[in-house]
Amino acid sequence: MRRGAVARESTGLRTGRAARTGQYLALLAYLVFLAFPFVWLISTAFKPARELGSLHPTWIPENPTLGNFRQAFDEQPLLQAAGNSLVSAALIAVVIATPMAYVMARHRGRLATAATGWVVVSQAFPFVLVIIPLFLILKNLHLINTLWGLILVYVVWSLPFALWMLAGYVRAVPAELEEAAAVDGAGRVRTLVSVVAPLLAPGIVATALFAFITAWNEFFFALVLLKTPEKQTLPVVLTHFLGAEGVADLGPLAAAAFLATLPSLLLFAFIQRRITGGMTAGAVKH
Repeated sequence: MRRGAVARESTGLRTGRAARTGQYLALLAYLVFLAFPFVWLISTAFKPARELGSLHPTWIPENPTLGNFRQAFDEQPLLQAAGNSLVSAALIAVVIATPMAYVMARHRGRLATAATGWVVVSQAFPFVLVIIPLFLILKNLHLINTLWGLILVYVVWSLPFALWMLAGYVRAVPAELEEAAAVDGAGRVRTLVSVVAPLLAPGIVATALFAFITAWNEFFFALVLLKTPEKQTLPVVLTHFLGAEGVADLGPLAAAAFLATLPSLLLFAFIQRRITGGMTAGAVKH
């Protein structure tokens, strides 16, 4: 019996190692799949025109050049467009969604039910169905071709998902911590600021990052609502590298697209180590 148990344990260990190896291989394949477009974009951005037209493209440019970046900045107002894109609705959406998420998660009632239904319904509507009434509303408010109008659209569009994300983080905070703070004499505001807010910090950061990336990469609303070239956002300006017949100026386009991806990557790299930093900070008695 002991030999049989040992054999079964050995078989189980081998099966566990095989499953773990398979998971790692699947994860590696997925990472390669995700990294391939970005690596190819970087390679294209540094290739001269002669290599871009080659019938045998290579991963590493044989004669790397910065000419595509210079040409991209000369042809299009990338810095101005990036500044327009940075006028993000992320902070506004998070500030509005945080107290709403707390109420929706802690107080069950018609308000929470209506908010949940709003989240579900809002995510079901495609952009095309709302663009005409949205355009008419903004026209009556004199917000067409203004960055404030675009910010308002981004806030409304990202608010439901931000609310849903933050409500999940609020539910993960044990209510016993708030009760313990109340027993210690802390008021509602003191409890929210000293106990709940630090625990929600990772969720707030993650939600703000989502809202920023959504606004930074959004194209359709910016294309329809902004007509003046000086007010256009970066995704819209990138389309100007396409010729009248749809032929792309590949080198400058790749260079500009590479620069457009850097803010999101740098922001994520900067805050990803801090996302979990406040997970337990609020549980410390103040």
